[in-house]
Amino acid sequence: MKTLFRVLRYARPYRSSLAIGLLGLVVGTAMDMAVPVITRYVIDFVLLAGHHAWLGWLAAAIVATASFKGVFWFFQRYAMAFMAQKVIFDVRGDLYRHLQELSFRFYDRAQTGQIMSRVSQDVELLRRFLSFGVIQLLGQVLSFAVVLVLLFTIDPVLTAVVLPVVPLVALAVWQFNRRVRPKYQEIQQKQAEITAVLQENVTGVRVVRSFAAEDHEVEKFRRVNWAYLEKNLEAMRLRATWFPLMSLSADLGTMLVLAIGGWRTVTGTISLGMLVQFLQYLAMLFTPLRMLGWLVNMGSRAIAAGNRVFELLDTRREVAERPGALRLGRLQGAVRLERVRFRYQPGAPWALDGVDLAVEPGETIALLGATGSGKSTILQLIPRFYDVDEGCVRVDGHDVRDVRLADLRRQIGIVPQETFLFSTTIAENIAYGRPGASREEIVRAAKAAQIHDFIASLPKGYETVVGERGLGLSGGQKQRIAIARALLLDPAILLLDEATSSVDTETEALIREALRRLLLGRTAFVVAHRLSTVRLADRIVVLDEGRIVQEGTHDELVRVPGLYRDIVRLQLAEAREAV
Repeated sequence: MKTLFRVLRYARPYRSSLAIGLLGLVVGTAMDMAVPVITRYVIDFVLLAGHHAWLGWLAAAIVATASFKGVFWFFQRYAMAFMAQKVIFDVRGDLYRHLQELSFRFYDRAQTGQIMSRVSQDVELLRRFLSFGVIQLLGQVLSFAVVLVLLFTIDPVLTAVVLPVVPLVALAVWQFNRRVRPKYQEIQQKQAEITAVLQENVTGVRVVRSFAAEDHEVEKFRRVNWAYLEKNLEAMRLRATWFPLMSLSADLGTMLVLAIGGWRTVTGTISLGMLVQFLQYLAMLFTPLRMLGWLVNMGSRAIAAGNRVFELLDTRREVAERPGALRLGRLQGAVRLERVRFRYQPGAPWALDGVDLAVEPGETIALLGATGSGKSTILQLIPRFYDVDEGCVRVDGHDVRDVRLADLRRQIGIVPQETFLFSTTIAENIAYGRPGASREEIVRAAKAAQIHDFIASLPKGYETVVGERGLGLSGGQKQRIAIARALLLDPAILLLDEATSSVDTETEALIREALRRLLLGRTAFVVAHRLSTVRLADRIVVLDEGRIVQEGTHDELVRVPGLYRDIVRLQLAEAREAV
């Protein structure tokens, strides 16, 4: 119920739709209650008493009642469907907005397929229940209460006879709900696992084909699909067991009424019309109880889905903007790391362990070191993708935890190691950080990144739509588009993570020359292994196991024994061997 009430809180802005739905429900229920009354008069007043002239009028009354009910049922269904669509629109929007705000630590752990399942399939189950299940549940409760009162007014003795059957049906419904709800939680989880496996396989299809691992992937999918089937079969067995028990309990009540009510009719205690009216109302009494089992079935699935949706919505944002965060103007570009310690997971080795680094505005810093030494981690901390565990990161003297995230990140241009392009045009990919940029500005950035000539050679030029994740472009072409995207921001701070790792020597030379001009006046951090790129820097910082072990210019570091000179010697040896 807690989950259901939380969903219903989303319906507050749409109270008018809910009110129309409830009005249609009340009027429709009243029309349902009128039909047995008309039937009683047809039997007792027309057929048995011989007032045949009234038959047409009573038949017309039934038609009018059904028509009136149909009109109000239409408004009820439409109003509830409208409300459900609006509520789910808001829930899905909150989910998507929350996903944009969650920190990288969440995405380090989460599976894409699981997230997609919650945003699509689980939310859809909630919509179905809101659109149909909630109003039906209210309608059945209202119908049950009204019918019970009417039964007492017709014949208290028959009502007392049938009343003990009601708790039996209610008990069966409660037991079914208690047993089936955990099953639907498991079903939703297994369905999410299917989505996760499918998404991962589609994303990595080239790796699968490269290793001829199709049979392995088919077997992996078969296992999760089979687990999903087993959970569904368990839920079906519960339905097959408990639904007949609910019907049997209700039929027991009908049997008692037919036996005792028939005897009371024969003795003249009640009329035949009253008995038929009572039986019609009795069917209406047991219909909600039967429907309750089906609604519990639907509601259990919706609540299981809602639990998963709200679990995601309740996930804590580890990197959150503080209340009253400082607004930033144009940054000068001073960056300082003060005794920074950071690790990606609790208990994991320190990715950075006591790093102190001061960078002046306009200075270019090359970060060098072995894999896992902490180079990319520094780049992740400056725009506050993660929060440090100890120490602080400052930009222009401000702790990055005290400033507005949007102000900070809009002034930092990033070219990541793994370039991601959206399935849209090249122009829109370049202008992603500045959607309002003119075509001249986009072209200027592309020329600076040495990618304009390639784009111009395409049949549609800048309007060429790239494939998903940039498929159809080479690694070097994607990286140059990413560089153009970063440069279009005109950032005060530029972060380049292996920006020339996927390009050939000729392209690297072009990009290096462009970077030499573009880095002027900007603070830049360049993670690179190639000495030709490293030497663009004003200062080189060498890291090893999360600590700074050397710092200086190329000429200074190459003269002293240490890790940098070892790296230089190794690269020179590899170059000579290649020649």
